[in-house]
Amino acid sequence: MSGSIYGKMFTISTFGESHGAAVGVVVDGVTPGLELTVADIQRELDRRRPGQSSVTTPRREPDAVSILSGVFKNKTTGAPIMLLVNNSDVRSKDYSALQRLFRPGHADFTYVKKYGIRDYRGGGRSSGRETVARVAAGAIAKKLLAARQIQIRAYTTRIGNIACQKYLPDAIEKNAVRACDPDCAADMEKLVLEMAAAGNSVGGIVECRINGVPPGIGEPVFDKLDAELAKAMMSLGGIKGIEFGAGFKAATMTGKEHNDEITCQGFVTNNAGGILGGISNGAEIVFRVAVKPTSSIALSQHTIDVDGNPVVCETRGRHDPCLCPRVVPVVEAMSAIVLIDLIKQQAALSA
Repeated sequence: MSGSIYGKMFTISTFGESHGAAVGVVVDGVTPGLELTVADIQRELDRRRPGQSSVTTPRREPDAVSILSGVFKNKTTGAPIMLLVNNSDVRSKDYSALQRLFRPGHADFTYVKKYGIRDYRGGGRSSGRETVARVAAGAIAKKLLAARQIQIRAYTTRIGNIACQKYLPDAIEKNAVRACDPDCAADMEKLVLEMAAAGNSVGGIVECRINGVPPGIGEPVFDKLDAELAKAMMSLGGIKGIEFGAGFKAATMTGKEHNDEITCQGFVTNNAGGILGGISNGAEIVFRVAVKPTSSIALSQHTIDVDGNPVVCETRGRHDPCLCPRVVPVVEAMSAIVLIDLIKQQAALSA
């Protein structure tokens, strides 16, 4: 499965299935001598792990990470780093009734068409559990970026028809939905719980802000910074759209309104989202992703079985009624991986 590798100079290769023995990642291109401990990685995994609140899946996974290579006496050696997280709370029997069905909204149908076989247990490789590996690798990328004073912060800005009106970064990790507006968080949580009680799900929007990126990061023409970020975000199973800066509002603006005028103090506005010509301009990088409603719902839906016969299915098991809260750390991780890879490419220009 060649699509499991990302990066040119900072590379990650993820492996494992939702109900397999473990999930993990091999990270290569890490600067030697970086202080790195299990705690550095575990901190980020704890933000992503299931069962952390009433609005997430009740699956109980400690997501305890092991560092199997590439680190000696808490310092990276420059060798590939292998990170492993065992799966402990699997209930594969929950999916036995679905092994001959194609669940609406899932990758069941397309995986069979591509490979002729699929791991139906929790979605196998197409499961959101694969993002454990991304977050683990992202923890290393984040640490490399922190040494460069680059900060990445993602958060929920909308769930269903409830949209945040304020941006208060200190509130994000203090509410179950990771909303940036504490006044909206309670209503968002209530909506998610209502959807869960009805056997349904709800989508939302996650926004990300990146500060401290120097101008000049990004490789034209095909490896633009916004293009790489878009690819990274769209590689996540629950993401269906992305916009930078003013985004789709740009379609209703004039050139005079949209252009970010420049002064000696910097850019007057940031409609470009911190990226011009695919290269960072030194301003705050801002983008938003559309998060679809979780595909696994307990309501009756029409589909077909592997023989093409029409059937009705209900997806039982343990699922997030809204993906947004747990998408937040994954968006941060993928952003960090993209940035450190492009920063290393930029450094190679003067090598």
